[in-house]
Amino acid sequence: MYKGNLVYLLIDCYKWDLWTASKIHLSFPIVGALSEADSARAIEEPARAAGVSFDPAALKEVFRLTKGYPYFLQEWGYQIWKIATTSPITRKVVDAATRVAVTRLDENFFRVRYDRLTPSEKNFLRAMADLGTGPSRTGDIADKLETGINKIGVVRANLIKKGMIYSPAHGDLAFTVPLFDEFMKRSGNHGAARNNP
Repeated sequence: MYKGNLVYLLIDCYKWDLWTASKIHLSFPIVGALSEADSARAIEEPARAAGVSFDPAALKEVFRLTKGYPYFLQEWGYQIWKIATTSPITRKVVDAATRVAVTRLDENFFRVRYDRLTPSEKNFLRAMADLGTGPSRTGDIADKLETGINKIGVVRANLIKKGMIYSPAHGDLAFTVPLFDEFMKRSGNHGAARNNP
């Protein structure tokens, strides 16, 4: 019965002209990083429903590793569930799952984003990664690239448009997803090229 209603809804939507359809405002809530408590619940509740528990140290480590980023919590949870053989799930299981989760993220999450960048954009991100975790000052990125701050504006704008970085405060830039700087260091994508923003 549900499928039939869905078909009628799709047919009705198809009949609308573009002007009518453009007047519909859809809501897409932004889901940012979860708090440590919410991260623990996201990992713990499905396990509890299956009769499995977590050591508090294991949950704390998952949050430290994922920074509460929902996609990463899902990846770690999946790998932990595949590896765990006993309850409660311990920090040792999280450590083993981390090796697999990081490899999968490198190959399927970070690499896909990195490979769609231009050489100048990659250099910009290398400079950010070399500057360390957390927001980077735009001037420091320019210094790392040995160029003027006015010469990196287009690359900066393109990276923001592509969703790779954002500006949390005036003059600061940060990666939109946690751990991207670590990916670049792990994969050898660091050591910013000079004079080529």
